[in-house]
Amino acid sequence: MNAETPQAAELNLPQAFLLLATNDQDGKPEVPMFALRTTLAGAILAELELIGAIGLQGKHVRATGTAPPTDLQHELELIRGKSRPHTPKRWVSMLEGRAEMQRVYEGMAALGIVEHVGEKHLGVFRSVRYPEKDHAPEAALLEKIQAALGGAPAEAGSPSESATPDAGTPDTGAPAAAAADAGPAAETTAPATPDAKAPDARTTALIALLQAAGLLSKLVPAADKIRASELANDYWPSRAVEDELRMIRLAEEEEPGIGA
Repeated sequence: MNAETPQAAELNLPQAFLLLATNDQDGKPEVPMFALRTTLAGAILAELELIGAIGLQGKHVRATGTAPPTDLQHELELIRGKSRPHTPKRWVSMLEGRAEMQRVYEGMAALGIVEHVGEKHLGVFRSVRYPEKDHAPEAALLEKIQAALGGAPAEAGSPSESATPDAGTPDTGAPAAAAADAGPAAETTAPATPDAKAPDARTTALIALLQAAGLLSKLVPAADKIRASELANDYWPSRAVEDELRMIRLAEEEEPGIGA
């Protein structure tokens, strides 16, 4: 990694989430597009709260009086400019979109972390992908998550390459087989997390967002899921993401029945 590329600690939460949620090789999302955009919106809210720009007052998100300079000034001004406050879920639905996603991707491309790759169809650029250019920032993020959850990260490359064939099935591969081979003693031994340590607020927020998007178990298959749930418990940005994703999925399930 060259001297101009930021360390993981310098990445904001939207950048960190998109970096981990994007396939290293082909630059395609590792989750459905609606989940990517929705969780990114939650990451924007989480970042603004971390820097003290917004806060949850009762059931509504409100801007604070002062805030340090931020790459998310556009989003902050949207929150400040509203005549009446909105709930976290409402802000997630308002902030999710292609423009927000592309803004974050292009910011990482300018830093040399990902590469802007356009795909042509009939001689015209129709789609853009962002494959990884520098793996060091992502590796540093995974190391922090591993330290917080006491689990080994997925193999180098994309989460999907190291996941089981059925992406919707929880960890059932090598870790389970290894436990079975260990004999009866392994059955009575609680999962050991000797390397787990209290994470900083930014890492905790990232873990909660990854869990809401359904990515955490793919990135760190052996992560302590109980500890992950404890860290993410009652975190309002990720809870807003989960609520919005639940509504989107319900709408998709009901749609086929309309014309039946």
